[in-house]
Amino acid sequence: MARRLRFNGTGSGDDGCPSVHVDLDSHEVIVHGPALTDPEDIGQLRHLGDGEVAIVVPPELLIDFAPKEVNRVPKLIDLDAFAKLFTTFEHTAWRLEMRRRYASDEAADTYREFMATGHASWDLDSPWCRHRRELASQGKRVERVRVVDNPPSIGQLYLLDNARRNSTVGEDIRSLARTDVERLSLPEEDFWIFDSRLVALLNFDAEDTLLDVELITEPVKVNQYLQARDAAMHHAIPYEQFAARMTAEE
Repeated sequence: MARRLRFNGTGSGDDGCPSVHVDLDSHEVIVHGPALTDPEDIGQLRHLGDGEVAIVVPPELLIDFAPKEVNRVPKLIDLDAFAKLFTTFEHTAWRLEMRRRYASDEAADTYREFMATGHASWDLDSPWCRHRRELASQGKRVERVRVVDNPPSIGQLYLLDNARRNSTVGEDIRSLARTDVERLSLPEEDFWIFDSRLVALLNFDAEDTLLDVELITEPVKVNQYLQARDAAMHHAIPYEQFAARMTAEE
């Protein structure tokens, strides 16, 4: 069935190219204009797939005629698709961990060992550790800020112990007091930021089990998370210092 298209406008005067149309049913935006043909220019484009054609439009066209109000539908991905983000990011992966417990942690043998002894024996040659070391060897950064309550929950103490493993294989692990979270008005959410352009918002159920992940790419929204990252990194301290401070206060 043919689309029902509405002509929104053109920025080129009389010849009607380039132009913007909107699909009245799907609300997708269709832009047509002169094709980008120079091979050197095309070679600089990222993620240009087979069958896709790059076109050239003046910025005024999108400013004047692209839809301004849309009903945004969250883009959800499953956990397998989320895992693939760690193989495709180019520079940085950063996480804020806000929760007091994670069901996935409590299912691990290391968690049971920690509950029994206060420490866990971490396998530094596991596939996860080998992958993190490979990322570090490529110059890619993986960083986390983990929020800790006063007093800390069992899950947070477990993650302080877990930070020994993560830092050994190349991650930068820092801790932040819950009071700083409130003072800095950080979002009460767990999320990853990939390459400062993609936010992966982690959705948990009432039992603290990760269900799925919402991807956010809208620049204004991403920028809000980047500001939260910068504030958290500024006030967080290396996990070793945080753990030492907790011990001194006991």
